Amino acid sequence: MDTSLERYQCQIALPGFGTASQELLKNAKVLIVGMGGLGCPCAQYLVSSGVGTIGIADDDHVSLSNLHRQILYTPEDIGLLKVDVAAKKLQLQNPSVAVIPYRLRISSSNVLDLISEFDLIIEGTDNFETKCLLNDACVLTGKPLVYGAIYQHEGQVSIWNVLQPDGTYSPNYRDVFPDVENAQVPNCREGGVLPSLAGIVGCMQANEAIKYLTHSEDILSGKLWMMNVLSGKTQIIKLKKTTNEITDLPQTIPNITFERLTQADKNHFEIIDVRTQQEHENFNIGGKNIPLDELQEYFHHISCITNPIVFYCLSGKRSLEAARTAIKAFPDKEIFSLKDGISKIIH
Repeated sequence: MDTSLERYQCQIALPGFGTASQELLKNAKVLIVGMGGLGCPCAQYLVSSGVGTIGIADDDHVSLSNLHRQILYTPEDIGLLKVDVAAKKLQLQNPSVAVIPYRLRISSSNVLDLISEFDLIIEGTDNFETKCLLNDACVLTGKPLVYGAIYQHEGQVSIWNVLQPDGTYSPNYRDVFPDVENAQVPNCREGGVLPSLAGIVGCMQANEAIKYLTHSEDILSGKLWMMNVLSGKTQIIKLKKTTNEITDLPQTIPNITFERLTQADKNHFEIIDVRTQQEHENFNIGGKNIPLDELQEYFHHISCITNPIVFYCLSGKRSLEAARTAIKAFPDKEIFSLKDGISKIIH
């Protein structure tokens, strides 16, 4: 047997797989967006299976709280860019695979160029803004997108926007979750998650990618796979496509890091805490306290602000919604959301 295929012998031996499927993987180009709890195991298994080119995109740095579920990283990696650490370790895992790191935040200005080079997109993100942006970009360009999500003890996987034999496309993210941008679901840090669940869902995403790339007929297109790791129960729900058309990309909300905020002149930014009054009183980094559900009542106050505005909360989720609401009302103002909130500095 060809020694270059020897490491893949166990999958080549599968009925219906063979060297033809292995060649499909070798020639495939896959982009993984988000190198966290889902992206880490997903990337490891795609690299080990021999996918020829794998792009990994993330602008985050490794932190201590990542280590319990983001299994590519160790304490020595804290403070380093995730994609740099991941690319190095993945390349060691399988030197024959091309691993391309993209040190960036996916936005409406770069997403179309980024995904254009890849056959399949996999999202392992933890925020609805990026999930919607990737979904809409894939719909507009006709690319399939492997979806994954985790919350506490529950996980979900599907593959959106797959071209069907009749020329139509399978359901996408907005078909299944039409109002997701207004949802208030805590992220892993706030709501908690079992690390094993992240591994299971990330592996399922890799599995779905391998099935798609090798032309398996039984993929999760038009289906939503769900699992509860406490009960061990799984179920698959059939999905329906809606008639809502996607004609443009959603606007990406600008964010700002805590480091940049603290390094700026203290009078340059107008800071607004959108948490509850009690949260603000327990700990804050200054600024006016306007709870998210009262934001529109204070539009008269915001209309008078001339400096750039920075909204903040615990994790960055509520501040992102606040920034989105404010930008719609005041499109000419410079408005930011504090990236990752104050969760890492709160006492």
